Amino acid sequence: MSDRIFGIFGLLLAIGFAYSATVIEESFLSDVVGPKAFPLIIAAILGISSAVIAFKPDPDPAWPNFARIAEIAAAVVVMVLYAELLPVIGFVFATAFAAAYLSWRLGNAILWAVLTGIGTSVGIYVIFHLVLGLSLARGPLGF
Repeated sequence: MSDRIFGIFGLLLAIGFAYSATVIEESFLSDVVGPKAFPLIIAAILGISSAVIAFKPDPDPAWPNFARIAEIAAAVVVMVLYAELLPVIGFVFATAFAAAYLSWRLGNAILWAVLTGIGTSVGIYVIFHLVLGLSLARGPLGF
């Protein structure tokens, strides 16, 4: 029963996402594909996946224990904090903290998690900001 509820919720989310994509205003300078294509592709993939889950549920779903659910909730909190702190402390620091925490929770030792967070943050910053010239949230130190 839980798979059906999850599948129906995913279908409703896909419909809402597709509707939101269709109301995106297009600029006269947009490319041939336009800004609606990618969100519509994501909505289609979500809708198909959710329909499969809803119409062919697992006969005996295994739910995680409370500790695992608490870990998932903590990861969600970290991602919400990441989105909230991104404009305040900047891309480099926010990404380093979020990536380090998530890496630690995925099983890395704390030192390796911190190094992974810093490496991920700096690597993405170098590629997207310095190489590709994309704008990322600036922190108090200017990067």
